[in-house]
Amino acid sequence: MRAAVVSQYREPLTLEDRPIPTPGPGQVLVRLEACGLCHTDIHAIDGDWPVQPGLPFVPGHEGVGIVERLGDGVTTREVGQRVALPWLGYACGECRYCIDGRENLCEAQHNTGYSVDGGYAEYAIAEARFAVPVPDGVSPLDAAPLTCAGVTTYAAVKAARVVPGERVAVFGIGGLGHLAVQYARLVGAQVVAVDVTEEKLELAVELGADHAVNAAEVDPVQAIRHLGGVDVAIVLAVAPTVFDQAFQSLNRGGRLVLVSLPADGTLTIPVFDTVLKGISVIGSIVGTRQDLVEVFALHAAGRTRVVAARRDIADVNEAVEEVLAGQVPARLVFVYDSGLPVESPADAGAAARE
Repeated sequence: MRAAVVSQYREPLTLEDRPIPTPGPGQVLVRLEACGLCHTDIHAIDGDWPVQPGLPFVPGHEGVGIVERLGDGVTTREVGQRVALPWLGYACGECRYCIDGRENLCEAQHNTGYSVDGGYAEYAIAEARFAVPVPDGVSPLDAAPLTCAGVTTYAAVKAARVVPGERVAVFGIGGLGHLAVQYARLVGAQVVAVDVTEEKLELAVELGADHAVNAAEVDPVQAIRHLGGVDVAIVLAVAPTVFDQAFQSLNRGGRLVLVSLPADGTLTIPVFDTVLKGISVIGSIVGTRQDLVEVFALHAAGRTRVVAARRDIADVNEAVEEVLAGQVPARLVFVYDSGLPVESPADAGAAARE
């Protein structure tokens, strides 16, 4: 099978021909149809975070494909079933976090494309219990971004306890942000989209944002305060200045929801304002299997739209450069032998210039 492999941090991935793996007890073998490119993959490739993935490894935690083989003891999945392989590749099921419904906080968790090989390959092994079924009506191209970008922003909106009529600012409109706008709208919020790229802001408005703020042209804090401030600020961008901007945009009783993980991020907030104004600071890390089930159900019902462009895994390094250069309005998805047409980076650039 073809696989894109990280052999050294901060070096180009190499395409390798590897044997198709065999599922162990409780596992399934999945033939990949698609896998999204998440910025977390780039952090993994670069070894940015304190706990680095072991080398060599195969990135990718937005994998979607067909179950081809069952390991011993698997009774909850079937050969031929379409499943998603999310970031949460395993949790113990026995700790306090797993028991009370917060399996995404399990300290024994395994992470797809980080601590175990992921979806940048034609085949992958997954724990059967954590291979989430993809319902009819959700294509592989859409399911891939929903598997991380979707569930992460959906869980962030839930963590903020947004209620109808509140105003929500989404800082960073891209693979995650274009979905966050839609989930905030679905719970009845007014949405303020904040980004530095006009094309992404136009997409946010198209998807339902009530206001768009170009932080490259105006002071986003002043612009948001002019609108009346916000009750919730969801930070999806990684620029260090964004975190302070989001905090300063909040009204009394506001909630600051941190999702992005910058390589060198330190949060500094004024204690006096936090206490006096009753501000809550919330960290939100991906979501649970049930969250992903709900994300898929919303999409199958036609309530959300995924914006994604297709790439071949052979173009993985070029795709990473596209993301780093800010040339991707939303998401890139690697497609495998699934009948989906593939765009090259050159084709996409030409289309964008037309």
